[in-house]
Amino acid sequence: MKKTILICTLVLIGNSATADVTRHPLPNNSTFPISRAVEVSADTTLIYHSGTVPGPVNPDAERGSREYYGDTETQALNVFGRMEDSFKELGVGFGDVIKLTVFLVGDPEMDGRMDFGGFMKAYTKYFGTEDQPNKPARSAVQIAGLAGGPNMLIEIEAVIARP
Repeated sequence: MKKTILICTLVLIGNSATADVTRHPLPNNSTFPISRAVEVSADTTLIYHSGTVPGPVNPDAERGSREYYGDTETQALNVFGRMEDSFKELGVGFGDVIKLTVFLVGDPEMDGRMDFGGFMKAYTKYFGTEDQPNKPARSAVQIAGLAGGPNMLIEIEAVIARP
């Protein structure tokens, strides 16, 4: 009897240690790499990760210049790299991300329009891949600017379900 209770207890503990996440795909078999919605169980631990901005890709260039930060794709790759380091410290990964909010500044070299294509080139290296197929719910918005100054074109914040 004691053995049965112990086994049942261990099974319950083991089951509660995994995040219960349901990712609802976009309609009409869309291949766009986001989820229509992501659902988590009430007992899932959520992590609200602050916005991450790019670091310099060429620290020898004039601070705040285009060469200092790079274009949108370069900055997005830089941000995802910085997020990856932070996620490792938190014991999570990109597959645990359930929601992203992406802030894109209009690119002066694109007549002030956000470079959504450049962002997507970086994004699709981290989400909806063969190695990491999970897709978060996501919003991407164009904003006037970031606190980091001129030529900083992207900030990304995340909500993560801890497994």
